[in-house]
Amino acid sequence: MAKLIDDDVSSVHRAACDRGEATYIDPQTGFMVFTKVGLLERGKCCGSRCRHCPFGHENVPQKR
Repeated sequence: MAKLIDDDVSSVHRAACDRGEATYIDPQTGFMVFTKVGLLERGKCCGSRCRHCPFGHENVPQKR
Protein backbone atom coordinates (compact mmCIF):
# COMPACT_ATOMS: atom_id res chain seq x y z
CA MET A 1 0.00 0.00 0.00
CA ALA A 2 2.82 2.45 0.87
CA LYS A 3 4.37 1.95 -2.59
CA LEU A 4 1.03 2.85 -4.24
CA ILE A 5 0.83 6.05 -2.19
CA ASP A 6 4.45 6.94 -3.04
CA ASP A 7 3.73 6.36 -6.74
CA ASP A 8 0.62 8.58 -6.60
CA VAL A 9 2.55 11.41 -4.91
CA SER A 10 5.48 11.03 -7.30
CA SER A 11 3.20 11.24 -10.33
CA VAL A 12 1.37 14.32 -9.07
CA HIS A 13 4.65 15.99 -8.04
CA ARG A 14 6.29 15.27 -11.40
CA ALA A 15 3.28 16.64 -13.32
CA ALA A 16 3.23 19.83 -11.22
CA CYS A 17 6.97 20.34 -11.77
CA ASP A 18 6.54 19.78 -15.52
CA ARG A 19 3.97 22.59 -15.50
CA GLY A 20 6.36 24.82 -13.48
CA GLU A 21 4.01 24.94 -10.48
CA ALA A 22 5.30 25.79 -7.00
CA THR A 23 2.75 23.59 -5.18
CA TYR A 24 0.38 20.66 -5.64
CA ILE A 25 -2.39 19.07 -3.59
CA ASP A 26 -1.38 15.78 -1.99
CA PRO A 27 -3.81 13.16 -3.34
CA GLN A 28 -3.87 11.29 -0.02
CA THR A 29 -4.23 14.11 2.52
CA GLY A 30 -5.55 17.08 0.55
CA PHE A 31 -2.74 19.25 1.96
CA MET A 32 -0.85 21.70 -0.23
CA VAL A 33 2.78 20.62 -0.73
CA PHE A 34 5.67 22.61 -2.19
CA THR A 35 7.23 21.15 -5.32
CA LYS A 36 10.95 21.05 -5.99
CA VAL A 37 10.33 23.98 -8.36
CA GLY A 38 8.75 26.04 -5.59
CA LEU A 39 11.47 25.18 -3.11
CA LEU A 40 14.25 26.08 -5.55
CA GLU A 41 12.69 29.55 -5.83
CA ARG A 42 13.40 30.02 -2.11
CA GLY A 43 17.10 29.52 -2.71
CA LYS A 44 17.91 27.63 0.49
CA CYS A 45 16.63 24.97 2.86
CA CYS A 46 14.12 26.40 5.34
CA GLY A 47 14.66 23.61 7.91
CA SER A 48 11.06 22.40 7.86
CA ARG A 49 11.75 18.89 6.52
CA CYS A 50 9.96 19.61 3.23
CA ARG A 51 9.07 16.45 1.30
CA HIS A 52 10.81 17.50 -1.94
CA CYS A 53 13.71 19.54 -0.49
CA PRO A 54 16.29 20.03 -3.26
CA PHE A 55 18.89 21.15 -0.70
CA GLY A 56 19.29 17.85 1.15
CA HIS A 57 17.55 19.13 4.29
CA GLU A 58 20.78 20.95 5.17
CA ASN A 59 19.14 23.29 7.71
CA VAL A 60 16.96 20.69 9.44
CA PRO A 61 17.95 20.50 13.12
CA GLN A 62 19.51 17.29 14.37
CA LYS A 63 17.22 15.00 16.37
CA ARG A 64 17.73 15.28 20.08
